[in-house]
Amino acid sequence: MNYTITHIPEDYKMTAFGITFEDFNDWAGNAQKTAQLKQSIIENGALAELAKKSDGQIYQINYANEAGARRGFGVMGAFSEVANTDVFEFLAGDYLVFEMTGDDKNTLADQLTGYVFGQALSKITEWQYIGPGNATATSENPDGSFTATMTLRAQKIEA
Repeated sequence: MNYTITHIPEDYKMTAFGITFEDFNDWAGNAQKTAQLKQSIIENGALAELAKKSDGQIYQINYANEAGARRGFGVMGAFSEVANTDVFEFLAGDYLVFEMTGDDKNTLADQLTGYVFGQALSKITEWQYIGPGNATATSENPDGSFTATMTLRAQKIEA
């Protein structure tokens, strides 16, 4: 899978409902917790209400901070007044951008995340992921398939 580099000139914030992973390597358990969170905030309307405050695009957000490894679902922008959310800061800089197309909107972001962290990053020799977070948006294509796009802050590796 190919990637591109994009430069984001200004810091930005994202607001998300999220959970903290106690054991980052518990892939099955974390996937289950993430699915339960997403189902809950969709069913109770909280995610839709948050999306109304922004451009409507929903992101799957992974972020590491002093609280630990976090995963959530949210939007671009800082909306600290929304209960049970966290506001994450994404720093200006260069970002690796990966895309994956598939037919299942509900699992595509997880598939892309697994591919990027399980395979792709280890094969890239010119750039290094520096975090602290990454975000994936999924959009529908005209043919009914979906494209997930993940952005990860990175720095060029000096030789």
